[in-house]
Amino acid sequence: MSEILPFKDRVVVVTGASSGIGRAAALRLARGGARVALAGRRAERLQQVADAIHSESSGEVLSLCADVATEAGAARVIDETAAHFGGLDVLINAAGILVAGTVENTSLAAWDETMNVNLRSIFHLMKLAAPHLIVRRGNIVNVSSVTGLRSFPGVLAYSVSKAAVDQLTRCAALELAGKGVRVNAVNPGVVVTEAHLSGGMAKENYDKFLEHSKTTHPLGRVAQPEEVAELIAFLASDRASWITGVTYSIDGGRALTCAR
Repeated sequence: MSEILPFKDRVVVVTGASSGIGRAAALRLARGGARVALAGRRAERLQQVADAIHSESSGEVLSLCADVATEAGAARVIDETAAHFGGLDVLINAAGILVAGTVENTSLAAWDETMNVNLRSIFHLMKLAAPHLIVRRGNIVNVSSVTGLRSFPGVLAYSVSKAAVDQLTRCAALELAGKGVRVNAVNPGVVVTEAHLSGGMAKENYDKFLEHSKTTHPLGRVAQPEEVAELIAFLASDRASWITGVTYSIDGGRALTCAR
């Protein structure tokens, strides 16, 4: 049964669950038997994900419309999940934003928003979740980026925030290892999500970007969110029971290349 339903009866929080990698991860873990708390800012989208889970599995779902970048929102997600399900086993931090800009034109407001959403909220959620995860000897998977490992022009604040997530992952892994809690991160290359469009990129330019990205990823294509969700599911499962502090590239070879 553990092979068929590796997350049976386990409680999982997924932030950024209304779209992209977060949505795919929530669906994937629910199919594995998890009881999933969906956290996001768009209630209608969360309901669509909950409906999709119910149509694919018998997993229990809790939808929490909340902004995890706020202290109250993050606290509500962890507190209500633990109260509703009686504990917490896995935290998947998939919420994030992508704002274009260079060292010359990134505004302080854009910088602060990026750090607040992509870094501060993850730290806060990990801090809040830690006591629950220690009880269950659970784990955390953070969604970082290839930009956390390599430098790319034009996405300064995003890249710095993801590099910080990688170091946060490593530091927390060391600090929590003795208490039985694993902490890992995934570093995707270009994945077809709404991140670039939400960050202000025009649809026409995004289509060109995706086409160009086929040439910058050695495997010759971009990824779908479901592919990243498979790696998240592996790291969150008992199959990865001796893996912690890893920032795991899933980028079609992008991190191996020179900038172009």
